[in-house]
Amino acid sequence: MKLGHRGANHPVKNLTENKVEITSQNHGFEIIKEGLPKNIQITHTSLFDNSIEGIRLKNKPVFSVQYHPESNPGPQDSVYLFQEFINNMKKNAKKKRS
Repeated sequence: MKLGHRGANHPVKNLTENKVEITSQNHGFEIIKEGLPKNIQITHTSLFDNSIEGIRLKNKPVFSVQYHPESNPGPQDSVYLFQEFINNMKKNAKKKRS
C-alpha cells in the first residue's frame, strides 16, 4: 500500500452479513486477491479502496481481519468476532488435530 490505513472510523464491508462496520486501522500492507489459495474466502473489504480486510479458511475454523476489532471505534461493530472466536474454541477444543 502506498499510504496504508491509519486511524479510526474506517468503513469496512462485512461481505458475509452484508453490513458496514466502522473500524480502527493501523497497517501499511494488504493481501493481494490474485495470490490467495482457493480455500480462502474474502469476508471483509475496505470501502475506501476495496482492499481485503478479512479472510476465512473454507475448510477450517480459522479467520482473520486486517483491522483492530478490540478498539471499539463504532458502537461495538466488531464485537461479534470475539464471540465467533470463543464459539470456535469451544466447538473444536476436543477435536483431534489433523
